[in-house]
Amino acid sequence: MTLMTKVEAQGEVPFRITDPERIPAQRYYDESFYKAEVEKLWPHVWQMACRLEQIPNVGDWIEYKILGKSVIVMHAAEGIKAYHNACRHRGVPITEGRAHGSCEHEGFTCPFHGWRWNIEGENTFVYGKQKFSEKQLDKADLALKPCRVELWGGCAFINFDDNAPALRASFGPVAERLEAHGLGNLRAEWWFATELPANWKIAMEAFMEGYHVMKTHPQLQRVVPGLYNSMYAYNMSETGGVGLPTNPYMSGRENIKAQFRHLELLSEGMAGMVHPKEIEIARGLLDVDLPEDPQLAVQTWFGILQDQISKQLQAKGEKVPDLNAVCVSDPVNAVEFMFPHYFLLPMFTAMSAYRIRPTGPETCIFELWSLAPFAPGEEPPVPMEPTWLPYDSPEFPPIPRQDYSNIPIQQVGVHAEGFEFMRLAQDVEGLVSNYQRLIDGYLGGVAPEKLAQANNLLGGNFDGKIFDLGF
Repeated sequence: MTLMTKVEAQGEVPFRITDPERIPAQRYYDESFYKAEVEKLWPHVWQMACRLEQIPNVGDWIEYKILGKSVIVMHAAEGIKAYHNACRHRGVPITEGRAHGSCEHEGFTCPFHGWRWNIEGENTFVYGKQKFSEKQLDKADLALKPCRVELWGGCAFINFDDNAPALRASFGPVAERLEAHGLGNLRAEWWFATELPANWKIAMEAFMEGYHVMKTHPQLQRVVPGLYNSMYAYNMSETGGVGLPTNPYMSGRENIKAQFRHLELLSEGMAGMVHPKEIEIARGLLDVDLPEDPQLAVQTWFGILQDQISKQLQAKGEKVPDLNAVCVSDPVNAVEFMFPHYFLLPMFTAMSAYRIRPTGPETCIFELWSLAPFAPGEEPPVPMEPTWLPYDSPEFPPIPRQDYSNIPIQQVGVHAEGFEFMRLAQDVEGLVSNYQRLIDGYLGGVAPEKLAQANNLLGGNFDGKIFDLGF
């Protein structure tokens, strides 16, 4: 079946993708396309709502907001629940303008007329109930409306669609691979947020390939040009005068020093990518005995490093996996994408996390977390709200600051006269095409089971190829 036959079988979609290597520019700013996403995509997908360490005790709750909707994620007596944040009387949000809190005993009180609900969502008080007809006071009808919630990776995910496939059925095998790397044991060290003057998909796509590193993050390419040139350049010397060509004469020891500096830059650039405590372990291994062959020396050194990170952190009581074992049994990419809006960036035992939410056709909220393992009793204070910064703030770590320098001007560029489409490399920007065509599947009314199967293909697709999604 040809791509054209498949897309014709779907419902009407504005600016539909007909060539998987070309993404129509209007999808990044057109009001009709944005409206279609609001109505047909976001109500049916799994969304990361909060981190579980934010609601550790019975009665703890936090609010998640998306496109005018508000959900309370609650640690109830029987586990994590979620409720739509609206009084069953006149619709006023019952969180009274707060973003989080704890209410094990008092529950929620509507600020308008004083109606109350407990943490299980049951109505416990109606002021002047004698004024209402009996049918308006049915117990089940007065209960807070539940929102679907599932737990994974140390987070609560919500879905407004009660009939959507389960979270694991949607994310696919990558969910188990990330869990094997200890994702569920990580804790947030810090949480930043900003509003970007860009469509949410432009913000997403900046992290779907490493092809941009040479120009956007030159400090990384220049310290280990062989790594990036081997993945993206036509040959090991092709950099267009922007990056450095590969030096074929570096010794094994020189290579190790360059690799260590690369890890330092990743740690300085984002923290969660490589944690400072992992850097200190690596620093102590710079003089270990290694093979003379440069390539074999690098492979051997990373094997020793991963072994020592696992053993030294485990000795401190941190719950981390055997890195050498899970890299074989459950390999993950440098960036993993959980459709539609969540990224995880695993390296050793720590990770970075990104969440993007649209606020309009050409604006979005971008959040960043630094996640790391800690021994019991040594966990950092839980960040309950993000530190909000202007997108061009020098307080952002260097790597996202470099990305944020591109995203807003790219939004301007998609409006340029004669710019009709994003032109994708089929062998390295496939994730951009695959997730965009998955969006078309939602907008076109493809069966949920087929959408979940296509979603599975996005795990491990960073720097990947364009796939046939099956519709």
